[in-house]
Amino acid sequence: MSLNTILNVATSGMMAAQTGLRVVSDNIANINTAGYVRKTIAQSNLVSNGMGVGVNVDAIKRATDKFMAAAALNGSADAGRTSAISTAMDNAQKLFGDPTTKNNFFATLDDVYAAFSMAVDDPSSFLLRTSAVTKVEDFLSESTRITSSLSDQIKDTDNRISADVDRVNDLLSQIDALNIDITRAKMSGADGTGSENVQSGLINELSTYMNVTVSDRANGGVMVRSAEGVTLAGTGPAKITYNQAGSADGYLTVVTANSGDQVMPFHVDNGEIQGLLELRNKELPNLSDQLGEFVSRAAEELNRASNAASAVPAPRSMIGKDTGLDANTAFAHFTGKTTIAVTDATNAIVQRVDIDFTAGTMTVNGAAGPAFTNANFLAQLNTALGGTAGAGFANGKLSLSATAATGGVAVLDDATTPSNKAGKGFGQFFGLNDIIRSSGYAPYETGMVASDPSGFTPGQTITLRLTDGAGGRLRDVRVTIPTGTGSMQETLDALNSRSSGAGLYGTFALGSKGELTFTSNSATPVSLSVVEDLTQRGAGGPSLSQLFGVGMSERSTRGGLFHMDPAMSADPSKLPFAKLDLTAAAGVPALAVGDGRGALAMAKAGDSVTSFANAGDAAGARKSVLTYGADFSGSIARKANSAISRKEAAESVKIEVDAQRQSQEGVNLDEELVNLTTYQQAFNASARLIQATKDMFDVLTNIV
Repeated sequence: MSLNTILNVATSGMMAAQTGLRVVSDNIANINTAGYVRKTIAQSNLVSNGMGVGVNVDAIKRATDKFMAAAALNGSADAGRTSAISTAMDNAQKLFGDPTTKNNFFATLDDVYAAFSMAVDDPSSFLLRTSAVTKVEDFLSESTRITSSLSDQIKDTDNRISADVDRVNDLLSQIDALNIDITRAKMSGADGTGSENVQSGLINELSTYMNVTVSDRANGGVMVRSAEGVTLAGTGPAKITYNQAGSADGYLTVVTANSGDQVMPFHVDNGEIQGLLELRNKELPNLSDQLGEFVSRAAEELNRASNAASAVPAPRSMIGKDTGLDANTAFAHFTGKTTIAVTDATNAIVQRVDIDFTAGTMTVNGAAGPAFTNANFLAQLNTALGGTAGAGFANGKLSLSATAATGGVAVLDDATTPSNKAGKGFGQFFGLNDIIRSSGYAPYETGMVASDPSGFTPGQTITLRLTDGAGGRLRDVRVTIPTGTGSMQETLDALNSRSSGAGLYGTFALGSKGELTFTSNSATPVSLSVVEDLTQRGAGGPSLSQLFGVGMSERSTRGGLFHMDPAMSADPSKLPFAKLDLTAAAGVPALAVGDGRGALAMAKAGDSVTSFANAGDAAGARKSVLTYGADFSGSIARKANSAISRKEAAESVKIEVDAQRQSQEGVNLDEELVNLTTYQQAFNASARLIQATKDMFDVLTNIV
């Protein structure tokens, strides 16, 4: 071996040792740098003509563990998702208060029943009446507060999703840009691990927002794909968009780098974005929907009792709620019997009209009166009232008013065969004596049948969005109110059309109480929301989604629509604490000041068994208001606790995976010190070999 060869071997060894020392020093310097992956050098033996001629540093690599890196990305995504859900559900639970204390939301309804119960013993007490009004207002105020807060959480979630998507797009751009630097370093044989570490940190952050898979490119850098295989970075950054139009379900779309700007649906299975989408489209609206159902039924049962009672004296006029219906449809399909009585200043009945809806006849003061149909009911009722009172119907509301300034009007159903439509008596269906009013149409039981006129104008449209269980948009459909007879059946057929309606995914149907329901027809749940509703029932009437509660956005806000009747709130003496006595003789008062039977009925309203509709993820059932409230309270706590448990489990997994990854990829000071000593000795050995070669050159030169 020539001296030149020896010198070259020693030089290559010194350079390799020097590179190793630089790598070790960089590792030691970054021992506390978060996300830093230790570097190693790959060396190979230089061979010429079968003889070793030195050492070559092939590459400087990061000591990555692909399996642990993939596990860490999945762990980060799961932790991001569960953390988002847990935080939101915990905040939602706090809105209702601690169920173990007496000042939680559900306890305020108990206070309502207790206040009415106390008023039973002394129904004329203004103090007890005022207390009852206050308790009702407190309950409804709390319902409004919680509903509003849940709506605010949904809006905040929308904003967080938009912000997260913006950050994801920024990360994808940075990750893709770093591929250029890494490729350039690899092609030139330079050290690109710095850029790789930065890129790895960006990918780690990306994984908290969404689950991704990462693979190496042949020429350096990485390819980043979604769980479904959509290329997000590596051939150019993708552009993700969060689409949220009004109150409809939000969804994601993506435009990849080489798609020619083609917009495609985009699904994420994990990560903070997926958790926020679940909250935005499912968990929070479901919770608000169930709250609305609970408050609706609680108000309904209180109104059932109040409409079976009367104030003393009876109110001169009663104006009902907006049913959203025209007169003919509103008066149709009643069965059973009810009585409308007009009283004088002494609370004695001066005019009594007994109405038999099944037979279609009226009896006036015990004598046969006019027959009627739903088309002429109002006119015949005014005839039967004989000028002592008048009945009117405008803007969906029925009104009854006594003619005399000191007169009053009271309504009472027959004890044996009470009037009934959609499960309500005549007075309750029209809300003539409601103690609780609503600015909406909940609980959406219209009493309509398929043959009734829909009331919507042909050509009006409603746009529905169908979403799969993962929150991805399946389709938006625009349904047009058809021309024809104008029946509800035709509207149902249009909604259920497989070509221009939702028929491919589910079925709309009218229930026995005139409620409109949508049932998914596939094994995979399909949810429905309203993008735009341009329908209107009559002039100034409700839209289809308002009247029937179509779409979660309409249903989830109803808990904030209830309020105490303004007249009763202003004057608690108008609370209907008495009951009309139809057996009282002529000239004898039919209403008594000390009668507390109406207050007793309202005190027991919480024990009334009623039908609760499907709300949120709670199935419909028949149970009392108090039982439903207890079950609802328990479900909120269970959901919050379950979310916390899943979060803690995900974080435990993430911590364990990160620890194992760190043990594989992190800097071990003892190991680096060994490497430092090794490379130092190798450097010294190569230096000594160079010195020996120099000495040999000097000897040979001196000989010559």
